[in-house]
Amino acid sequence: MQIHDSARLSYRLMDEHDGDLLFELDQDPAVMQFITHGKTTSREAVNNTFIPRMLSYRNPQKGWGLWQVNIKEDNQFIGWVLVRPMHFFDDNRDDTDLELGWRFKQCSWGKGYATEAAQHISEVIAGHDANIHAISAIAVEDNQGSINIMRKLGMGFIKKALHQDPLGDMDVVYYSKRLKD
Repeated sequence: MQIHDSARLSYRLMDEHDGDLLFELDQDPAVMQFITHGKTTSREAVNNTFIPRMLSYRNPQKGWGLWQVNIKEDNQFIGWVLVRPMHFFDDNRDDTDLELGWRFKQCSWGKGYATEAAQHISEVIAGHDANIHAISAIAVEDNQGSINIMRKLGMGFIKKALHQDPLGDMDVVYYSKRLKD
C-alpha cells in the first residue's frame, strides 16, 4: 500500500533499514517523557528490540507498520505514525480495530502535523479495508498532547486500564472511534 501526500506531509512505510531515523527521534528526553519517563533509547535497543518488534506487525499490503512522516517542503523527517491491529501483542488481537500511535520531534509539536498525519493515514488504510470498523489509541493519562490528538481524530474516551505489553505493562487511557457497525 502506498499513501500519497497530504496537504503538508509525505509518507513512507519504514523498514529494517530505518534504524538511524528511529534512533535519532528517540534521543530527545522530551519526546520520550511519556514512553520511558524521559530515558532515551540506545542504538542496541533500536536494533535488537524496536526494529524486530516493528517487523512483527509490519504488513505493507494492509498498511500496518510505522509510517515515516516528512515535511513536503524540505523533506525533513519529523516523526512516525504507527498502524497495527489493536492489542497486537496480547491474546485479544483485533484486526478490525486499528491502533494508531505517533512519535514526533519536538520541533514539530503544536503545528498539527501529528493530527494531519494520523488522520490521513488512517483514512487511507481504513478506506482500503472494509473489515476495519474502528480506530483506537492509548496514552498515559498525563500525556495531554496525545489525548488532544485523539480527540481531534474524533475518538472518545473508552476506559482507563492496565495495558499489557511484552516491553512492560502500564496504566493508560483508551480512546476509540467507530467507523462502521
